[in-house]
Amino acid sequence: MVAGTGDGAGRPVFWNGFANMASLRPVTIEGGEGVTVFDTEGRRYLDAIASLWYTNVGHGRQELADAAVAQMRRLAAYQTFEPFSNPPAEELARRVAGIAPMRGAKVFFTPGGGSDAIDTAGKLARAYWRAVGQPGKRVIVSRSHAYHGMNAYGTSLGGIPANVEPYEPLVSLVEHVPWDDATALEKLIEQLGAERIAAFFCEPVVGAGGVYPPPEGYLEQVRDICRRSDVLFVADEVITGFGRLGAWFGSGRFALDPDMITGAKGLTSGYAPLGAVIVSARVADPFWREGSTEVFRHGYTYSAHPTACAVGLANLDLVEREGLIGRVAELEPVLAGKIRPLAAHELVGEVRAGTGLLAAVEIAEDVRAADPGIGPRLVTGIRERGVITRLLRGVALQISPPFTITVAEIEQIAETFTAALDAAARG
Repeated sequence: MVAGTGDGAGRPVFWNGFANMASLRPVTIEGGEGVTVFDTEGRRYLDAIASLWYTNVGHGRQELADAAVAQMRRLAAYQTFEPFSNPPAEELARRVAGIAPMRGAKVFFTPGGGSDAIDTAGKLARAYWRAVGQPGKRVIVSRSHAYHGMNAYGTSLGGIPANVEPYEPLVSLVEHVPWDDATALEKLIEQLGAERIAAFFCEPVVGAGGVYPPPEGYLEQVRDICRRSDVLFVADEVITGFGRLGAWFGSGRFALDPDMITGAKGLTSGYAPLGAVIVSARVADPFWREGSTEVFRHGYTYSAHPTACAVGLANLDLVEREGLIGRVAELEPVLAGKIRPLAAHELVGEVRAGTGLLAAVEIAEDVRAADPGIGPRLVTGIRERGVITRLLRGVALQISPPFTITVAEIEQIAETFTAALDAAARG
């Protein structure tokens, strides 16, 4: 046996995220085409979650592979610290700034995706206030049910207790308010003092916490509160950005005019890891204006990786050429119409749909209380019937398909969910 090739007994050595490795039965995905992926046992699955919300253009897009190969032949990688950059990064930054719903935007690329983007935005929020002479503004506010990635800032800001408790304490000076209560944010700012609050992080649609669209008027209210209190509004669009809501950004759909936007997933459709923080002119100014000596002392080895940026450019080209954002808007009511009837099922407490290609089927609370294992069993039952979903926050089944999905495939998702729920109800 060659050192490092295994444990000598044929057992797996790859450690999965968010998995109980003691009981894990791996499903090894080896290929994909369109909205379908294939495992090493020859089984086919409709990918109802676009992997982790990100394979927006579908699997197996040759254009994106070709873009990576072409860039690797020229320059596979090079660092972007201090004076260095590369043409794909510069072009992609211009492209992203051009579609961002704010004027004069600057773009900071991160290598690993959304978690790195959130940490970058958290650090930049505090650095900004220090740069403008208000170093006391350090507290960052987030919401219950929120998911902001798994780096230090993101874990601390997250509103899903199971993801936070094993690691506390993490980043200090972090507060949480209910996800749907604008008045609670206003009261917290009054209680702590606006002079202490740096930023409010907000997903336009709560994603991994359960797919919660914003209550009517909520986003407008919290945005106004932040303006009046001089608190930076950071829109976490790692899921909702780059077309998931039928617009380039949820911030555009809801007219939020954010101070920063974090993005990732749909930027490259997951074909290469890449994240971004889109920074408003206001927040960029202390670091960019002529004569400034301020330095944002932050960056990553693979920030603005040229191959990833080349893939991002090819991905945005494809999204535009195929009109995929308009397609999301067209399919939004279709998905909602096919999924909402599941709300009548005896095991279902609520169905949330109607905001882009996003939906969640929540298992009824009394059902979960009586049978705590029903969620994972439903996920497995749905997968065994040929559709991949996930359990969000232990309560709801995720639907977030590629933008290329057809009406017939949406119907397949609904029918498969129904069959698995029926089987679970029969016991």
